[in-house]
Amino acid sequence: MRRFWIAAAVVFVLDQLSKLAILHVVNLDQKIAYDIWPPFLNLRMAWNYGVNFGLFSNGDGPQRWVLIAVALVISGWVVWWMRREKRPMAHVSGGLLVGGALGNVIDRFAYGAVADFLNMSCCGFSNPYSFNVADIAIFAGAVGLILFTGEPRKKRKNTS
Repeated sequence: MRRFWIAAAVVFVLDQLSKLAILHVVNLDQKIAYDIWPPFLNLRMAWNYGVNFGLFSNGDGPQRWVLIAVALVISGWVVWWMRREKRPMAHVSGGLLVGGALGNVIDRFAYGAVADFLNMSCCGFSNPYSFNVADIAIFAGAVGLILFTGEPRKKRKNTS
């Protein structure tokens, strides 16, 4: 479980440091937009009151607490699951997911919404959405859990 906790801690710290820098050094919440390497990498401030892509963001105060509770329950379940998992990459993946989820939980406590600020576009596609370090880690962790958990396939014996 050491890999799990290290991955979770690294993601959590990187996410929170990036948000502190964006909000309190760059002051992106006041500037709203800053082009770094257009169109590939831009900073675009967005407060996400819902889940991915702003889904379920129409709610009021109670929705915030429901989303916090859901993130904490899922994080607890992943911790419990990873205690039984033997594959190292599964532990890293679980840590990415939990570290990202807890980073976004802190945002909901501190700001009432998740601070999203990264925006990337390419090849004629203009991305209207912003995301953050936690979102990247949650996505990568979920994909990793799909790829690296469960029983490894046994090699077929060659009977010829």
